[in-house]
Amino acid sequence: MSNPILAELIRGGIVESRHSGAIAVSDPEGRIVLSLGDVTRPVFPRSAVKAFQALPLLESGAADKLDLTDAEIALAVSSHGGEPRHVETAAAMLAKAGRDAGTLECGVHAPSFRPAAWALLRAGEEPCALHNNCSGKHAGFVCLACATDRDPHRYIEATHPVMREVMGAVNEMSGAALTGDGVGIDGCSIPTQAAPLAGVARGFARFGTGAYLGPERAKAAARIRRAAAAEPFLVAGTKRFCTDIMTIFGERVFVKTGAEGVFCAAFPELGYGIALKCDDGGTRAAELMMAGVIAKLLPLSEDETEALKRFLEPVQKNWNGIEVGRLRLAGVLA
Repeated sequence: MSNPILAELIRGGIVESRHSGAIAVSDPEGRIVLSLGDVTRPVFPRSAVKAFQALPLLESGAADKLDLTDAEIALAVSSHGGEPRHVETAAAMLAKAGRDAGTLECGVHAPSFRPAAWALLRAGEEPCALHNNCSGKHAGFVCLACATDRDPHRYIEATHPVMREVMGAVNEMSGAALTGDGVGIDGCSIPTQAAPLAGVARGFARFGTGAYLGPERAKAAARIRRAAAAEPFLVAGTKRFCTDIMTIFGERVFVKTGAEGVFCAAFPELGYGIALKCDDGGTRAAELMMAGVIAKLLPLSEDETEALKRFLEPVQKNWNGIEVGRLRLAGVLA
């Protein structure tokens, strides 16, 4: 099955690039409300399902035992830019567990938010694991291990008790693989599980409504959504799609990016979950596709309509700041 063209880049009045993809919108029962392209083919949602990976942190009582704040819970589901508040919040989570950055097993990279990376250089400092975009998620794993009296050493391995719980939660929410060819290694070194977009969308419909979830899991999902809405900056950062969209919509939209052109979302008031993938892995087109789904499905106020406009017709500029093109929705989304 060939996926449809859903986004185009226009330059000089002609189409320069086209982006194909697939989108699934589901209700909690798994009924597909909208299906574009092949939504049955397994994909790796990776960071887009960090909310599912964080469920054991809350269900176990670890978050309450360590008195984690909304900011810290939001960071636990984040793909952040390594800005100072992200780094400080991750360090605070580890301190509550009696640990420090040396416990993190996510690896080291410079902040993805360039001003934060430049600030480190100017200060003559080296990046550490706290700057890794997944440090909040990993701090959550460490908190889960320590609060439940388990050694966090090698928590990234599929055989570790913490990772078994995390993988189990992702499997239960989305139908993701637990073993075999559908399990790979993510950029931050934990296992990543493949699942069909339809299954992931159903999981986010349940995450957004609590339907078909046990009481503790429904409570955990609601707390994660509230934390992200209260602290959207911690979920991503400055000039980031997830942060900006949740700042606009609050608890009406939970949205999370993943790698390689995957985005997921929950629209609690509609009872819908959304999972999409841009075939070429391009973030710019995946963001546009998600903005298009929001505009197509969610009832918008005048203010929300106005705020969403810049995401629906993103301008492309060159190094001199001159507008050289625009992205636009194509096909059904247009």
